[in-house]
Amino acid sequence: MSVSETKITRSYNQEEIQQILHLAISRQNYEGEFTREQLLEIAAELEIPPENLALAEQEWLAQQGEIEKRQAFNSYRRGRLQKSFGKFAIVNTFLVLLNLVSAGQLTWSLYILLFWGLGLGLNAWNTFLLQGEEYERAFQQWYRNHQLRTSVNSFFNKLLKAW
Repeated sequence: MSVSETKITRSYNQEEIQQILHLAISRQNYEGEFTREQLLEIAAELEIPPENLALAEQEWLAQQGEIEKRQAFNSYRRGRLQKSFGKFAIVNTFLVLLNLVSAGQLTWSLYILLFWGLGLGLNAWNTFLLQGEEYERAFQQWYRNHQLRTSVNSFFNKLLKAW
């Protein structure tokens, strides 16, 4: 018996097939992006019904929208943290210099610096913590406020255009 006659048939589960196909597509020396028609052709070759492909595409678009919203929220939180840090640096520099000029040493300004720094550190911790119940609550609140601001701006823009 030769090696080819005793060849073992290998089988893959769905997740393994997805990983292999993902690697194969990413290694292909294709310049540019795939068009929707090419996506439909690939799905047809894999015997994926167009309805399933359309549902998968809609789900993917919804996931991308959610990812974009969360990125905008995280960017907003980092911007707020940077503003807080800027205020901290400016005010505490002034207070430390005032304390040094008036008393010749650090006394009362050190307490303000430490307590405000503690609060800023906790704020930074919450800003970079991207999971959990508190993050979800903050995201939902930000998203509601964002939608409200967008609606109000849209209303006033329409009102101004009509006037």
